[in-house]
Amino acid sequence: MTRLSREPAISPPPAVARGSSSLIRLLPYLLPYRWRWVLMSIIALASTGATIVIPLMTRAVIDGPIRNQDQQGLWVLGAAAMGIGITEALLWFIRRWLVARATLGVEADIRKDLYARLQILPMSFHGRWQSGQLLSRVMNDLSAIRQFLSFGLLFLVLNLIQIVVVTAILLSMYWPLGVVVVVSVVPITLTVLHFQRKFTKLSRLSQDQAGHVATDVEEAALGMRVVKSFGREDYSFDRFDQKARALYDTEVNKVAVSAKFWTLLEVIPNITLILVLGFGAYAAGMGQVTLGTLVAFITMMLSLVWPIASLGFLLSMTQESFTAADRVADVFDATRDIHDGPIDDVPHGGRLELVDVGFRFPDTDAFALRHVSVTVEPGETLALVGSTGSGKSVLASLFSRLHDVSEGRILVDGIDVRDMSLTALRSAVATAFEDPTLFSMSVAENLRLGNPTATEEQLAEAIDVAAANFVYDLPFGLDTRIGEQGMSLSGGQRQRLSLARAILAKPAILVLDDTLSALDVHTEARVTEALERMLGDVTGVVVAHRASTVLLADRVALLEGGTITHVGTHAQLLADVPEYRYLLAADDDLAEAAL
Repeated sequence: MTRLSREPAISPPPAVARGSSSLIRLLPYLLPYRWRWVLMSIIALASTGATIVIPLMTRAVIDGPIRNQDQQGLWVLGAAAMGIGITEALLWFIRRWLVARATLGVEADIRKDLYARLQILPMSFHGRWQSGQLLSRVMNDLSAIRQFLSFGLLFLVLNLIQIVVVTAILLSMYWPLGVVVVVSVVPITLTVLHFQRKFTKLSRLSQDQAGHVATDVEEAALGMRVVKSFGREDYSFDRFDQKARALYDTEVNKVAVSAKFWTLLEVIPNITLILVLGFGAYAAGMGQVTLGTLVAFITMMLSLVWPIASLGFLLSMTQESFTAADRVADVFDATRDIHDGPIDDVPHGGRLELVDVGFRFPDTDAFALRHVSVTVEPGETLALVGSTGSGKSVLASLFSRLHDVSEGRILVDGIDVRDMSLTALRSAVATAFEDPTLFSMSVAENLRLGNPTATEEQLAEAIDVAAANFVYDLPFGLDTRIGEQGMSLSGGQRQRLSLARAILAKPAILVLDDTLSALDVHTEARVTEALERMLGDVTGVVVAHRASTVLLADRVALLEGGTITHVGTHAQLLADVPEYRYLLAADDDLAEAAL
């Protein structure tokens, strides 16, 4: 079973590999199934051998029993030929069963490692990538690789072997006709080389566009409420139609290129067959070859039609699998800039210290945070207050290393968070976000994401603190399945479940990123009262916009321009800092009450 702590079976090189090298890097996934592959290869070669032997037996029958009118010999050779035919069919069945089991296992293993890789890649990666592109790689691209490994690769090798062996036999039977067959391979090779590059580009474009279409469908499904509320169904459809048409045009171009492949690869063997029939008939008439040899030659020549004609299709599949492997390698090669530290002990004290912290997003020069220093003692609650864009949410994301600091240090119980394992750190720090994410699972399962071993009593306690008692009125209570993204719930209900999930984690440090913004004043009062009791046992960091939330905190830090300019109690900042009074101007009544 894949574990997030385990690196995938392929190791990313310094530079992203491309083409066949990307596919080669996936070959270690075949190792657990190597004996099936070996057995399958032996059976496939035996099946190909049977295909080649049958025409030779035809020659033996014609030039032997038929020519000599040997009825007994005819029965013996006929029975042998039938036995070989039945054996060939049986070998085909076994081969297909073995290759299906092996390649499906390979696909499943790569998919699990790819998903595990997505879990450990930083938020900076997920911020750059569309979800539809990732979905296309996890599903469509891995399916293309599996099809190539189960069908394309095997037949490409077998067909090339069959072409070489049969051509050698044809040359040994009657070399002038064999030369005709060999010469016919030249235009086929030129045809393949001519169209290969164009088909590769179209394959990559098609797979990228399929990712765009998947993204559009996913976003439309999640945002259907917004689309309908503004009456923009037509606009949404037009955006989708534009991307779907672009994919359609690319697929049509692929078919056009593929059709040219097939046309030339069908015409050339047919012309070769006509030439072989003409020259062969002349040679037989002149006594240069026997009738059995000519029939065997033509039969073997016909057996080459499929291997030669299929080269275009198989090479197209090869290019598609190379492209798919490139796209999968893009994810495996993505930089993982947040790594586990060596310390596995979970801190329980909860002392949080920021020392000259600075942060800037990747590929940008401007700092979102700079020279941020503050200390929060165990059991103390600090409120972060600032205007929109001042860096409050960014700062909150640094505590659990959703992003890493660009400069300075964040210490928990005196230990740099970068020296802790991510498991230990995120067991000590729990965050409830302003825009909560709920998954398509039951209420209890959503809550237990914060603590998988939580008891029913602990669930009930967290639900009570978060004032999320509405869950008991749902059709099946805590077993009620929440719709995708929790769209069946109100914004306030989603926020309360997110808060309950964070509380259930029993962290040493609880971070509330404006978690109460969607609550009405009565519900907020209930939640605030319960949180005041609970925050006495943990270190709290509260991102706040309203005075009612600020009152939860023992101290307040004012963020301006990405740095902390003032730290003090709510009453001190109201009295001494005009910028703070301006930010809370809408809550004058509460501000005066605090004074």
